[in-house]
Amino acid sequence: MFNDQSQKDLRKKLRNEMSPVEVLLWARLKGSQLEGYKFRRQYGVGSYVVDFYCPKKRLVVEVDGEEHFLSEGEEEHDKRRDEFLGSCGMKVLHVTGKEVNENMEGVIERILEVLSDTIPQSQSPLYDSQKTHHS
Repeated sequence: MFNDQSQKDLRKKLRNEMSPVEVLLWARLKGSQLEGYKFRRQYGVGSYVVDFYCPKKRLVVEVDGEEHFLSEGEEEHDKRRDEFLGSCGMKVLHVTGKEVNENMEGVIERILEVLSDTIPQSQSPLYDSQKTHHS
């Protein structure tokens, strides 16, 4: 489910061609410098590659550029991806490139808020071998 080998070249290409705002945000997330939380960049989950992923808290951070608001196809793709990630017990936080450029501290605060509210990996339904279903 994670980092499918068939996507290895794509993930490498995406890491090498990160947008300027992704580079800015990565500078704040890499090296476990955000309160000790480790993030991975251009991480494969199923058939998708997400911008940033914190495995411990199952948090995906997606940086949306202006093109995300112009294309219906992109919007539908994002919706399907978010639904898939949610079904895997992950939370998806969308931030815009404009927010990263103009309010990095606000973006970091939002990420920290979501990190404090997310379920640890060990308690995620994806890793719960004795799932119970509630009606």
